[in-house]
Amino acid sequence: MTLFDDLGADVPLRGVPQRVVSLVPALTEAVEESAPGRIVGATDYCTHPDRLEVSRVGGSKYPKVDDVLALRPDLVLANSEENRPEDVERLRANGVPVWVMEAPATVPHALASLRRLLAQALEVSEPDWLVTAEELWREAKPERARAVVPVWRKPWIVLGRDTFGGDVLHRLGIVNVYADHEDRYPRPKIDELRARFTEGGADLLVLPDEPYLFTDTDGPEAFPDVPFVLISGRYLTWYGPSLVDAHRELSAAFSAW
Repeated sequence: MTLFDDLGADVPLRGVPQRVVSLVPALTEAVEESAPGRIVGATDYCTHPDRLEVSRVGGSKYPKVDDVLALRPDLVLANSEENRPEDVERLRANGVPVWVMEAPATVPHALASLRRLLAQALEVSEPDWLVTAEELWREAKPERARAVVPVWRKPWIVLGRDTFGGDVLHRLGIVNVYADHEDRYPRPKIDELRARFTEGGADLLVLPDEPYLFTDTDGPEAFPDVPFVLISGRYLTWYGPSLVDAHRELSAAFSAW
């Protein structure tokens, strides 16, 4: 049967996939929690579920394609933002069906995409975590803070427009001050970032621990006297079962605001 992924590309499956290689940490967790045992290969950054014991195929940006092919997958999972088109095309050229998930701009977008992948491609019954996550994240809370959200330094990179992480914060009442920027991941200079606080445009610095590992001594020192919150990067940016715990943990992290 031939299905279509989020980008409209054909996914010619030869039955229900039983050997899945995932090149996206969030998708690895979502599939393994929903269809245990189907994942046979994953990236080095696929850390969840904790019990996952499968072959590793390198990183998301630079997977070892030969290692992926050696696993004889009947489906590979990729993401339009995390994975390179040339790797996807090489897999397809070798006869491997690849499902590319579009980088989600919102929580509902991500959950709808996951629902289609699980139901159509993997023929999995609706998992409880999906229903719970949809209910938890359906409504947005009133604005409680205006934040700058770096995801990297050297150079500084922040969340901009149409990002999943930005929508997660929005639904918790945290406004991303770069949400209207023309870029999804702007690279403002440090002076511009500091001016957001001194000029009153922002009142909170949100520092996740991935992709850059911000800590209480690495990040806050660049913004003297600015209130900051350290949060889990996985809870901010992973779509899947982690969204259930993310709602509780992130709500607690911002409870003082």
